[in-house]
Amino acid sequence: MHEIVFQVAMVWMTGLLGVMIIFLIRTRSALARVLALDTVTLILIAVLILFADANRTQYYLDAALILALLSFVSTLAAARYQSERETFS
Repeated sequence: MHEIVFQVAMVWMTGLLGVMIIFLIRTRSALARVLALDTVTLILIAVLILFADANRTQYYLDAALILALLSFVSTLAAARYQSERETFS
């Protein structure tokens, strides 16, 4: 049962990742691209968590945490740049 759920989740995450990458390529707005990249990062974090559960190791969870922190900081920087046209002063 556990492996069936894992396979379904991996197929679902792969499909979502493909759709978001297509959206990222096709969109014109810079803000929409930032949001699409943030969503792609969240999907990659979910994939890393699934790998951590499947392999019973915590290294993938560490990578997911680091990726989440970097994604958060980059989204904040992009939002600040979008609102004020300067990153940090």
